[in-house]
Amino acid sequence: MDIENEHDYESLGANSTMAQNAIAGAMAGIGEHCIMYPVDSIRTRMQVLSTPDLGTAIKDASKKQFRNQRNLWRGVYSVIAGAGPAHAVHFATYEFCKEKFNKHLTSNSKIRAPGSSFEISNQVVASSAAGAIATFSHDALMTPFDVLKQRMQLRDSTYKSARDCARKVYAAEGLKAFYISFPTTVSMSIPFQSVQFATYEYCRSKFDPQGSYNPKVHMMAGAVAGAVASSVTTPLDVVKTLLQTKGSSKDVQIKNCNGFRQAATIIYNGYGVKGFFRGFKPRVLTNMPSTAISWSVYEYFKWFLASEEGDKFIDRI
Repeated sequence: MDIENEHDYESLGANSTMAQNAIAGAMAGIGEHCIMYPVDSIRTRMQVLSTPDLGTAIKDASKKQFRNQRNLWRGVYSVIAGAGPAHAVHFATYEFCKEKFNKHLTSNSKIRAPGSSFEISNQVVASSAAGAIATFSHDALMTPFDVLKQRMQLRDSTYKSARDCARKVYAAEGLKAFYISFPTTVSMSIPFQSVQFATYEYCRSKFDPQGSYNPKVHMMAGAVAGAVASSVTTPLDVVKTLLQTKGSSKDVQIKNCNGFRQAATIIYNGYGVKGFFRGFKPRVLTNMPSTAISWSVYEYFKWFLASEEGDKFIDRI
């Protein structure tokens, strides 16, 4: 890659159109969610098991699920339908806000040498703030699809399709069922995405200070970001899963749960602090490669859309 192309890639975040960022984000979102979907299904099933012996439950769940791998893909179409537009909005909003925040921080600071710790700190702050704003818009679109996904991921799910699931959930529980977990989802996603974006930008600046298109760097930085972000937000993810699947539960207490506090109380009373880390390993194993894939796909399409071939592609659509 020549220097001119590197310069074009580095400046894409500031010069790219919303359409370019949206397309790259949509591709990244679909790739991120679909490739690691079976592992995510295992994570969901581990988190909703009601047996008091969590260790035995995890082993039993893993054996049964791997025997019938096809069931691990149930609900994937709801993810495809939601992840494309949700991630398109997510990354387009992220790039727009990051550019604005960077300009604001730079204009209100003394000039510092490129690559200095001060500049990196500004990038981390801008990335975290932009990630938080982008996450809210993403979750507003994605939460209903996530509810359908988790209902269909359940081991005893009887839904024939995402449409069938949506129709039956709406008929039995109303519109509220699709958004009852939204406050918890946002409470989890904002720190998750803020940590993820900040960690990714920090690792990328350390691994490749020049900011060139480097697939290995994007992959490594994405994997680290996914591992860190998923680790610190697992307790909130357990609460979210309980709320999103409560309508399918046979436990009356869970079925009547109406919010974060009640869900957290049920988990703590049943399993103690350990209950908030159910599905920890598959969650991290899902997010490390999926985040690496997401950022790699996103950075690739940013690079591609900045090229002449990318310009022709945009013109055609």
